[in-house]
Amino acid sequence: MVQLLQTNAQAAPARPKPRVRWLPYLLSLPALLICVAILVPFVTAAIYSLQRYRLNLPYLRGFIGLDNYIDFLSDPAFWNTLRISITYTVLTVVLELLLGLAIALLLRRPTRFHNAVSIMLLLPLMTAPAIAALMWKLMTNPSFGILSYLVSLFGVTDFKWASDPSTALFTVVLVDIWVYTPFIMILLLAGLRSLPRQPFEAAALDGVPATFVFFRITLPMLTPYIITASLFRLLDSIQQFDIIYAMTQGGPGDRLMVFQVQAYLEFFQYTNVGRSAALLMVLWLITNILSNIFIKNWLRLRARAHGHA
Repeated sequence: MVQLLQTNAQAAPARPKPRVRWLPYLLSLPALLICVAILVPFVTAAIYSLQRYRLNLPYLRGFIGLDNYIDFLSDPAFWNTLRISITYTVLTVVLELLLGLAIALLLRRPTRFHNAVSIMLLLPLMTAPAIAALMWKLMTNPSFGILSYLVSLFGVTDFKWASDPSTALFTVVLVDIWVYTPFIMILLLAGLRSLPRQPFEAAALDGVPATFVFFRITLPMLTPYIITASLFRLLDSIQQFDIIYAMTQGGPGDRLMVFQVQAYLEFFQYTNVGRSAALLMVLWLITNILSNIFIKNWLRLRARAHGHA
């Protein structure tokens, strides 16, 4: 009898352990907290943008609907901010993309020397943009800056750099290129080194010219990486604040009054919370539209690469 019970116990299947029902919720908790941390300031800014809200005149606070946005349509300062922001974004993204692609092509072979050079080129990216801007502000000082001295050796005297309205944009774009070109370079370098080797080996055996290989093989295969790098830099450039504010505070005059600087001044200098929030919401709308355009193109290229287009 005892043996029969032991045999039945051994033959009986083991009961499955109860599933932990709370584990998926626990794993998704960090993402939920991040979502809340993003949505709360966003919703708050959206609400403020619909109000007349000045910190120095709290008794005038009230709901005004879209009046802050409607005022932008007839405000020359807003259109100046929009023009400067787009100009700055286009210049920095295009120049950094061309320079980053050229450097990546030079370092595409994974040798020890190329790896060491790529690591050295990443050093500007490790510098905080505000610190880099202050460093460049000292180097471009017309009185004792090293760059002003080097320019004077070529016969260019009294070059004002960021203090002159005609050269202020050139100066901040130069600083942005110095800081962020390594970011695009490292992304495109990773893309180049991950491309399949068979098309390039076949082209080399057939004696295909290098220009044809670049424009017909390398560039089309690298396009998704180029779009990704451009999207990251576009989203960052159109929201630029550190470099411009550290060097010029949006000046001289309103020469570099981009969205982030204008919103900062509206809030902290003019205490106009409603207008500042409205500027940031317009910036969000522009960023959202541009990012959707880039993402749709990226998805279309990926579908074509997989043969679904």
